Amino acid sequence: MQNSQIIELYTDGACSGNPGPGGYGVVLKHGPHRKELFAGFVKTTNNRMELLAVIIGLEVIKNKELLVHIYSDSKYVVDAINLNWLVGWKKTGFKNKANVDLWQRFLKIYNPNTHKFFWVKGHASNVENNRCDELAVAASKSLVLQADNGFINKGDKIF
Repeated sequence: MQNSQIIELYTDGACSGNPGPGGYGVVLKHGPHRKELFAGFVKTTNNRMELLAVIIGLEVIKNKELLVHIYSDSKYVVDAINLNWLVGWKKTGFKNKANVDLWQRFLKIYNPNTHKFFWVKGHASNVENNRCDELAVAASKSLVLQADNGFINKGDKIF
């Protein structure tokens, strides 16, 4: 398959404190095209930001038939897919699992036939992963932070 038919999706999440202010960074590359996405949140977790980065990246892709190679330094995200943890979590109704809202959102856009996950070492020699980290950290420190409506702190009361 030619490289022009593959979208490269690089993602990273960041959080200062866990939970704490966080953000995600995304770099999409397709042929000569490049797009960067990022956003910050008031109170969230690192795993939520890692997963949200993948979701946002996949959601903005218009041509759903193209292959997407997803590069992440999150073992949580990559192993959930490549080691089929997500399949088991889904079968049990995500019982006692975190980030159910995001995993369900992910499942609506995930296509195992066109989406391939690759783990990359964080803070290493991968230029695009390092750029995603810069974007995520900057987003988490932004003066304009969104609420992560799906985040529930264990100490928070739900009415």
